[in-house]
Amino acid sequence: MITIPPVELEQFISAFEQGEVIGYPTEAVFGLGCDPDIADAVNNVLAIKTRPQDKGLILIAATFEQLLPYIDISELEPEIINKVHATWPGPYTWIMPKAKTTPDYLTGGRNTIAVRVSAHPTVIALCNAVNKPLVSTSANPSGETPARTLEQIKTYFADTIFAIDGEVDHNAQPSKIQDAVTGKVLRG
Repeated sequence: MITIPPVELEQFISAFEQGEVIGYPTEAVFGLGCDPDIADAVNNVLAIKTRPQDKGLILIAATFEQLLPYIDISELEPEIINKVHATWPGPYTWIMPKAKTTPDYLTGGRNTIAVRVSAHPTVIALCNAVNKPLVSTSANPSGETPARTLEQIKTYFADTIFAIDGEVDHNAQPSKIQDAVTGKVLRG
């Protein structure tokens, strides 16, 4: 299990609560994220990545419970929920019905949201520190190769984000994405 130094974890919590954009390692690449409940922070993620808002974003969490405020599990059959749980934690993203209170700026205006429970120790530590999910999109300007090192993040974004260092699996591929309602595989 990775240990984030307490001072760095405190700095992360402060940056997260203030709506800063955060760079952090995930299973396959570095991610860009923020507090999903701060619209300006999400818009900043989209702006520095030059990603259209209508594409939507992924939420990653340490636990399924952290995702519950953003999804409507009443729309899912128990066997689907069991299938989802069998893939987590890990690099498997599910498209689920969004909760009525989940803002459109996270979903690109859709009635669904992409969610994942991560197995990455840094993601787990960060999400547990704030007891909620992080917005997650690959750390790169649109059209560029996703960052796999802290140095690449600094090249792309300089000091415009708060970055946490850590390891990514350089052989890993981006997470598989599957629609929980239709079963359709969208990536992977």
